[in-house]
Amino acid sequence: MTDPFAEALHSDEPNPDLAEKLKLYGRFIGAWTFDATRHLEDGSVLKGRGEAHFGWVLDGKAVQDVWILPARDAGSSPSLGTWTFYGTTLRVYDPGLEAWHIFWSDPRNQYFSRQLGRAEGDAIVQKGVDDTGSSVRWSFSRITENSFRWLGERSHDGGASWRLEVEFLACRV
Repeated sequence: MTDPFAEALHSDEPNPDLAEKLKLYGRFIGAWTFDATRHLEDGSVLKGRGEAHFGWVLDGKAVQDVWILPARDAGSSPSLGTWTFYGTTLRVYDPGLEAWHIFWSDPRNQYFSRQLGRAEGDAIVQKGVDDTGSSVRWSFSRITENSFRWLGERSHDGGASWRLEVEFLACRV
């Protein structure tokens, strides 16, 4: 029995009218594992191993991903106080802006973010402001067919200086 919701959401390929522009994030379609490092403000560091899955959605006009930490095959449920998330990003290209609308949702931690993403040289940079008023910058760099580096940074001074919060080193499964 097919799932009507999944069938309506998922697409097998990018929409042909936008295929060239959709390559920016479309190159990530597939399954990934990542090593994660989180730098807390007190100087302590948390580490973990997670998974990410990217796919075409909404008639092939958007890319959606799911990020999970710890990875589901990690063996046991995370304990209280460990670094966990289970969220999804919807990435929609806007031809009028020549940019991507980025919508991140992590219901487990009640963290939500809206950003605009664009190519900057060989990297992809997403910028926005979170609900505390802090500027956030998320970026993909060192992108190859089978790997990428993802950084999450925060600024409390409107982007004059940035503090690294999160680094993911991902490899295609």
